[in-house]
Amino acid sequence: MRILRAFVRPGWVALAIVVVGFALACFWVLAPWQLGKNTRTEHQNDLIKSAVTKSPVAIGTVYPGTGPIPTDTEWREVTLSGQYLPDKQAVVRLRSVDDSPAFEVLTPFRADDGRVFVVNRGYVRPQQGTALPPVSAAPSTTTSIEARIRAPEGTSPGRGPRVEAGVLQVYTIDPTVLGTQVGLPTMPAYLQLSSGQPGSLAEIPIPQLDAGPYLSYGLQWLAFGVMAPLGLFYFVWSEIKHRRATAAQRAEVEARLGADAADAIPDAPDAPVKRSRERRQTLTKASSVGMGQTRVKGTIGAGPDQQEAPDRIREKLASRYGD
Repeated sequence: MRILRAFVRPGWVALAIVVVGFALACFWVLAPWQLGKNTRTEHQNDLIKSAVTKSPVAIGTVYPGTGPIPTDTEWREVTLSGQYLPDKQAVVRLRSVDDSPAFEVLTPFRADDGRVFVVNRGYVRPQQGTALPPVSAAPSTTTSIEARIRAPEGTSPGRGPRVEAGVLQVYTIDPTVLGTQVGLPTMPAYLQLSSGQPGSLAEIPIPQLDAGPYLSYGLQWLAFGVMAPLGLFYFVWSEIKHRRATAAQRAEVEARLGADAADAIPDAPDAPVKRSRERRQTLTKASSVGMGQTRVKGTIGAGPDQQEAPDRIREKLASRYGD
């Protein structure tokens, strides 16, 4: 019971709270976060693998409605005919293509069935000395295009559309927000234009089929969540072993020298040792008796007791100092 009471001290309680909190964060937040990213990446890779092996189909075949696209439709290449709306064009700023900065160009496209899609025509590289590089105009006549269906990226708070250098600019591709800004009823999904199509710019490459490090990161967080409690148990067991060893030493000293001498032994290295003058004197006395030492009686400077000195010493003192 005495050992158990030692672990309700503030230091041990705080350590236990930190370890438990860290383990719960690993199991319920950090590991699921990384494993979820790995699942989404694998799902996207599966969609890309399936899409690149299929021929383009009419957009009404895979996406006939106006709501969100089916989960298994993204990256599928489709065909549609209609007309670009260049006067409603916008650019996506702060993008990176092949590890270099780029502007992506978004131009609405009204299909023959009346639906309006935002088409990502590709990218242009920034040029020094200009806020926005020149962009080739999209065809103004009716045309047919091939493109891949993409899900919207969404818009973060405070990062909506803005007009800069006379051009509408956005941070992400969100057709609904862009349509509201330009006054068009755009579809939730957008289209990424394939290479060599009317109005295409530099082609945005398809993402590499790489699952990334998310699975290994998730497993590492799970391992950390297991190791943290094990580390706490190790420290607790080490503390218990040390206290048991101290208790055994205390019992041995008590058996040999007495209870007062054993009280001078601290219970644990972190417990302050309060040695009073009486305890030090008791320990010194007990140690002297245990080691077989003999104390010399008398006052300082008086020399040996003449009653206990040998006869030869008494005679020598008498001849020098008299009786």
